[in-house]
Amino acid sequence: MEAEALKFFIACVTAAGFGIAIAAFGCGIGQGLGLKAAAEGVARNPEASGKITVTMLIGLAMIESLCIYALVVALILIFASPMTATVTGLLTGAGH
Repeated sequence: MEAEALKFFIACVTAAGFGIAIAAFGCGIGQGLGLKAAAEGVARNPEASGKITVTMLIGLAMIESLCIYALVVALILIFASPMTATVTGLLTGAGH
């Protein structure tokens, strides 16, 4: 049971790490493209910079929320595991 719990915990931590990495990569690409488009829009029409900036900030917040959701899922995978107590006992030495 202990080896199985440890393997499950390692799988959860690995999945959480990959999930955060993929989410951060996707959010970074999306935000970069959004900023590029906003900068081009302001360069073409400087009078509309206020509206473009507000729209860009709202869009960036929506993109960033996806990365925050990935973080929440990763934290749930790590800390809300049904075998967390077993793994904690193993890591602290209380399982002996």
